Amino acid sequence: MAARLRIDCTPGERSRRVLVETPDGILIPMAFDPYTPYGPLVESTVRFVTWNVWGRYGDEWEARQVGIEDALIEAAPDVVCVVEAWRQDDVAQTSRIAQRLGLPHHRFVGDWQQDDWLSGAGFISRWPMSEPVSRPLHAKDGSGHGQAVHVVVDGGRGSIQLFIAMLDYPLDASALRQAQVKELAAFIQEVTTNRDPIVVCGDFNAAPESDEIRMLTGASTTAAPGLVFYDAWEVAGDGSPGHTWSNRNPLAAAGLYPDRRFDYILSAWPRRGGVGHPTHCRLLGVRPSDQLQLSDHYGVIADLRY
Repeated sequence: MAARLRIDCTPGERSRRVLVETPDGILIPMAFDPYTPYGPLVESTVRFVTWNVWGRYGDEWEARQVGIEDALIEAAPDVVCVVEAWRQDDVAQTSRIAQRLGLPHHRFVGDWQQDDWLSGAGFISRWPMSEPVSRPLHAKDGSGHGQAVHVVVDGGRGSIQLFIAMLDYPLDASALRQAQVKELAAFIQEVTTNRDPIVVCGDFNAAPESDEIRMLTGASTTAAPGLVFYDAWEVAGDGSPGHTWSNRNPLAAAGLYPDRRFDYILSAWPRRGGVGHPTHCRLLGVRPSDQLQLSDHYGVIADLRY
């Protein structure tokens, strides 16, 4: 006779015990309740934004900068991750955004020279952050130009392990991106534990059905044992494809790529109380094609249980 699941309920009360009854009649308490596997769900949330903001490219970059700031003010995020951010001399895009949003903490990492400015990645946060730690993401043969950056956000309800990831862009580079995802996963496991929520934002240059993204979302063999993420758009988007690289956007259409969802907010699963579970996700910076485009990518907003 196989073991049986047994639920003992107290009459008139909501409490219950979940027990496994062995073939010889011994009752063993289960380690979790399958009806509430995460325990009581956390109802409060933290709002993240990720956005590839296209640096200072184009003649209208200053107008784009103002538009990006205005869009972020309306979004009211707690934490912002920006890819292809800029710094010129002592002025960084992250500091300008932080000042407009009234968020006191910001970091910029990057040394890719572009004319008279540097391109990189950055964080803007409501809460203090640790100094960034950067890790190149390469294939085994050393090829590729990907990068991951990690900070610890000292959030109001506990630490958040936060990463920005940037993977190589060519359409034919899936094998390289898969190698970079494995490097990213190793980096995450090296510097974090399962105790804290882990959030990975950035421009992965890969569609949700690609092998490299499926390695992160549990749709295929994971990039590292036990490491799997919610995709905020998949869980809490509006059911549309959610393309962040869209030919509706003239800045993207010039690249002659198909419409793709390249940009992600990923949060590690599972966590007690459902921490990290996405409750809402939408695009940011979508404008009619005859208006000034803020970037060649649309941004992503997600609310995560926290």
